[in-house]
Amino acid sequence: MPGRVVPFVMADADFDVLIVGAGLSGIGAAYHLGQRCPGKTYAILEAREASGGTWDLFRYPGIRSDSDMHTLGYNFKPWEEQKAIADGPNILKYVRETAAENGIDAHIRYQNKVVAASWDSDQALWTVEVEVEGQAQKQKLTCRVLHMCSGYYKYEAGYTPEFEGREAYKGTFIHPQHWPEDLDYTGKTVLVIGSGATAMTIVPAMAETAGHVTMLQRSPTYVVSRPAEDKWANRLRRILPGKLAYGLTRWRNVLFQLFFFNMARKRPEKVKDRIVGMVKEELGPDYDVEKHFVPKYNPWDQRLCLVPDSDLFNAIKEERASVVTDHIDRFTEKGILLKSGETLEADIIVSATGLDLQFLGGMDVYVDGRKIEPKEHINYKGCMISDVPNLVTVFGYTNASWTLRADLTSEFMCRLVNLLDRENYVEARPVAEGVEADEDFLDFSSGYVQRAVDRFPKRGTKQPWVLNQNYAKDILLMRHGALEDGVLVFRRAHEAQLQTEPEMVAAE
Repeated sequence: MPGRVVPFVMADADFDVLIVGAGLSGIGAAYHLGQRCPGKTYAILEAREASGGTWDLFRYPGIRSDSDMHTLGYNFKPWEEQKAIADGPNILKYVRETAAENGIDAHIRYQNKVVAASWDSDQALWTVEVEVEGQAQKQKLTCRVLHMCSGYYKYEAGYTPEFEGREAYKGTFIHPQHWPEDLDYTGKTVLVIGSGATAMTIVPAMAETAGHVTMLQRSPTYVVSRPAEDKWANRLRRILPGKLAYGLTRWRNVLFQLFFFNMARKRPEKVKDRIVGMVKEELGPDYDVEKHFVPKYNPWDQRLCLVPDSDLFNAIKEERASVVTDHIDRFTEKGILLKSGETLEADIIVSATGLDLQFLGGMDVYVDGRKIEPKEHINYKGCMISDVPNLVTVFGYTNASWTLRADLTSEFMCRLVNLLDRENYVEARPVAEGVEADEDFLDFSSGYVQRAVDRFPKRGTKQPWVLNQNYAKDILLMRHGALEDGVLVFRRAHEAQLQTEPEMVAAE
């Protein structure tokens, strides 16, 4: 199609990089940027009034990591607490310490919610629209590279199904994402709906003081217990320098995770028998483990639940907690009527029914005036999107700690920033020409993932469009792999744009 050459005009940017989100990923990204791209200007835009992301938002009883902190911690800052399965307040302290120690706090703009971002190829700039608390008009900021560290779920509200008769219930009904600070459950009868990591954290924590806590699940989840303290790591830290001890522990745990995941994929029945066998050892021969703790799917088709020091199993054995596997028929004035005809009465019902997933913090994205529909695009190296230039986004592993991939993604972003600078490039755009796509962005059967499939880009079937669930492979791909790989297409500042006839008409 005929066209004309449009000269490129380099425009000034407010920042070299804008980071969206001041949680675990965003603080880590700022550290990597400061270390690897000295002199580059940046700001962190945080929608809430405080840093910490997930670890500041969630306040439910027992809130903790579901991964060990030697892998959930940053690759540059050793975790030095005794407990490897850490509670939320200690993780929040760790994140905020990182920000304070490295001068990152000064770059955070709180109550700045990003609602849209527009890429202009003529100027090679992102324009980011921000709703600022207390200001009537949106603010606009520009940057060369946009780095999304906004997590993967809506902070405004979690997922709650439409329960029949919900309005009839006269007790207290809450979702863990918005836990009331003044909730007193001492001596109360509590019913927790759900069987994921949140439910299995809340149940033993509330059972310490509640009258009784029941976990109501539609179907079981694989549950594994491990010590809250990593004695090997604590011993190693006493005899070796901190960073060396941390690095050795981190790699030991990473390799074990990879081994266990690969075993689950190659020999699922053997892994299933081992997990179920451990639960039977915990609960004894008289407990119906098959009904309550044996899922119909294979291990790692959904994420395993980790319980520290057998706290859930201990609560069950001591009859402070119990598990019911059944389906909800409807809510009643005093509780829930099950499909089996049994009624569960409760003073408090906790709907631990999952997260409501979203992509890129829910913001609208435009490239040269065209709105981007994520489901029509393909994920590049798990951190960029086909046909969307200069945007890098963090999405963690499903089978390992989130931060392992977050660190690698931010390192990749820094490599990209430096290459653009060094080669006088202004644009890096993944081009998915002829790429076969898979409908699901994750090979994961969890309900909260399947509900949101249409909100995320697809994944490809070949590198670099697949989503590796393998930290070792991603080190080679993202830390050491070629950036100029023929798929990521670059444009220099002096190279002109070719404008086609329809674009010319639109411009005129």
